[in-house]
Amino acid sequence: MHNPLLVNSNEPFGTIPFNKIKMDHFIPALDAAIDKGKKELDEISSNTNDPTFKNTILAYELSCSSLEKVATSYFHLFGSESNDAFKSLADKISPKLAKFESDIYLNEKLFKRIQIVYNQKGFIQSSEDLRLLEIVYKKFKRNGADLSKKDKENLRNLDNELSTLSPKFSNNSLKATNSFELWLNKEDLDGLPEMAKEAAKNAAKEKGKGDKWLITLQFPSFGPFMKFSKRRDLREKIHRAMVTQCNGGEFDNTSLCKKIANLKHQRAEILGFDNYADYILEERMAENQKNIFTLLDNLYDASISHAKNDLQQIKEIAQELDNITDLKPWDFSYYSEKLKQKLYDFNEDSLRPYFQSEKVIKGVFEIANKLYGLRFVILNNIQTWHEDVEVYEVLDEKDSHIGLLYVDLFPRETKRSGAWMNPLKEQGLENNKIVRPHISLTCNLTKPTNEKPSLLTFNEVVTIFHEFGHCLHGLLADRKYKTISGTNVYWDFVELPSQIMENWVGETKALSLFANHYESGELIPNELVQKIKESKNFLSGTLCLRQLSFGYLDMAWFGKKNSIENLEDFEWNAMEKTTLFDKIPGASMSCKFGHIFAGGYSAGYYSYKWAEVLEADAFEKFKEDGIFNKKTAAAFKDNILSQGNIKHPMDLYKAFKGREPKVEALLKREGLLSQ
Repeated sequence: MHNPLLVNSNEPFGTIPFNKIKMDHFIPALDAAIDKGKKELDEISSNTNDPTFKNTILAYELSCSSLEKVATSYFHLFGSESNDAFKSLADKISPKLAKFESDIYLNEKLFKRIQIVYNQKGFIQSSEDLRLLEIVYKKFKRNGADLSKKDKENLRNLDNELSTLSPKFSNNSLKATNSFELWLNKEDLDGLPEMAKEAAKNAAKEKGKGDKWLITLQFPSFGPFMKFSKRRDLREKIHRAMVTQCNGGEFDNTSLCKKIANLKHQRAEILGFDNYADYILEERMAENQKNIFTLLDNLYDASISHAKNDLQQIKEIAQELDNITDLKPWDFSYYSEKLKQKLYDFNEDSLRPYFQSEKVIKGVFEIANKLYGLRFVILNNIQTWHEDVEVYEVLDEKDSHIGLLYVDLFPRETKRSGAWMNPLKEQGLENNKIVRPHISLTCNLTKPTNEKPSLLTFNEVVTIFHEFGHCLHGLLADRKYKTISGTNVYWDFVELPSQIMENWVGETKALSLFANHYESGELIPNELVQKIKESKNFLSGTLCLRQLSFGYLDMAWFGKKNSIENLEDFEWNAMEKTTLFDKIPGASMSCKFGHIFAGGYSAGYYSYKWAEVLEADAFEKFKEDGIFNKKTAAAFKDNILSQGNIKHPMDLYKAFKGREPKVEALLKREGLLSQ
């Protein structure tokens, strides 16, 4: 059987031939790629010549490229376009990958050669070679290369079990999201904007019920409903469905939460750490738990009074408008929107006509052009995983090829929720040449309807800019080796390029590039821009508190080993001080917290706030010099975006800013500075 995953791609730019790949290709391709990888690694470990950088470290860096292609293709589709049968392949694929990875790191002969080269590192002249050597050596150590035989076997068993649990967690979350359907009649639509009604009508038609309206747990569906629907009873129904998701029932994640956390702690203990957070923080800017809690606690102290004031104002307007005296969580979004309208004469839905998704994408491209000289040319000859996906070639000012960008904006049942950037091919050395990256930008934004194009909320625009910042980090990578290129950086540094891009959304000069009315072409009025600016810190205390609650919860799970009997009580103890409402029986954030149980953010969710400190401080320089100042942009590109993991991230940051970051810029921007 011809297997497109096992042959060199003859597609343009060596892209993945998505249209040719069938589900039956993956297991045979994986087995063949693992066999090939074993042979490549055996050649390195059994080499009778003295270990050198070239015959050991470089050879290791270039090994297993076939396996990388198979695994990347599968897990990209797992999140972006897959049914239950396809997802079930993870039960076979993940353990095979985990075993192979364990075989690598626990290979004594291979590690001995790496260790010999490492002990002679003083002879290595190239800074990139030296950095690669240090990273490879440390990665082997951190994955048990010098453990006893018994501990190696225990570690192998743990990694094998963990490899199956994260996909199960994700699968449960997606199934739970897709299983909820709130069917509406015409009388249930009171308060909803036209765009939300049309989206609900289209969703119902797709399910064969053209006489109804459908609300789902995809954010573009339930978000506007919670913000605008006058039906308090239905808002409650949706809220309870969201907060109890995967806590018991058919798609229960409670045992998976406990098991994943426990196994990660066991893994850390085998490697000589007290807990999983201490293991993770060995390679983070934050360095230790004390620094994390100092950040979280300082931001908590700065935001709690503002958040309580936010809540009090919302309670008052709920009572004023509807005589609501017992404000509930499902009322918060609805009455916060009423408060926003009262304070700023501003309905966020009034921005949608100026944020057509196609124009927002062109706008973020134009901003990248002004900053970094990039051009984005749409291609029609690249195979994709869904008809919604568009592919662009990225060129620089000299028309040199920078990479490819895949853009996938809209939700579907075969795609997990959220937004993310994913490298389909990383920049760096491959087959004796430096290859340029292929990057995907994936979101779940408001879909077009039969009546209107995709018109986005302001927050959805921010999401595009955020993920595009990650994409720039991948696209502008300029290192020799993939291991130290692009987004392969410390986890609490990786959000700097994404979060700093969000700042341009609130700038008049940036909005003028893309915020045109989808019908008239009229530029967004100065009055609306001013309202965006005036309201930018609306609920800033509450929003900060919400992020902190996730950070505290993450550290509760992974900062120390716990014996958890009642998950809800454990979670409440971790989050209570950041929670403005009473506990809802059955509610659990953990059970749908994919970032820490199915993603890479275990003991790392704090990094969003950590990176906010960095990006707020960094954007001050753009504001001082001009938001499109090419010299400043070049400094950001040359010192951060292109550098990958060539140096410690604090050194990269200081090279850009001239000093370490200060928290004051963030507190000032969010309106949280003490008066």
